[in-house]
Amino acid sequence: MMQNAPTTIDAYIADCPKDVREKLELIRATIQKAAPEATEAIKYAIPTFVLHGNLVHFAAFKNHIGFYPAPTGLEAFKEALSVYKTGKGSVQFPLDQPMPLELITRIVQFRVKQSMEKAALK
Repeated sequence: MMQNAPTTIDAYIADCPKDVREKLELIRATIQKAAPEATEAIKYAIPTFVLHGNLVHFAAFKNHIGFYPAPTGLEAFKEALSVYKTGKGSVQFPLDQPMPLELITRIVQFRVKQSMEKAALK
């Protein structure tokens, strides 16, 4: 899909098909709203939001968008995420379904709280 590894989230999204770009922009805006202090980066060659460490990642695939809120982010929302395919630190949101923006907001807010608590302990 990608020729060269993108260095910004804008470049990453621009490399995706139009229908996927729209979903990625929605997710990005949702994360920005839920974590206004977080900064954007590309880590592991995918879009990442950083707040005292990696907050969440997301990535486009052929049939889904992968969302990576760390294992703790998945654990806390296990019931809500049970309708999706999940991995150790990931969840797959199928491209043929609406993105669960409200759920993404709650997960990101949870991760922000965790991140701030972790930073306060340092």
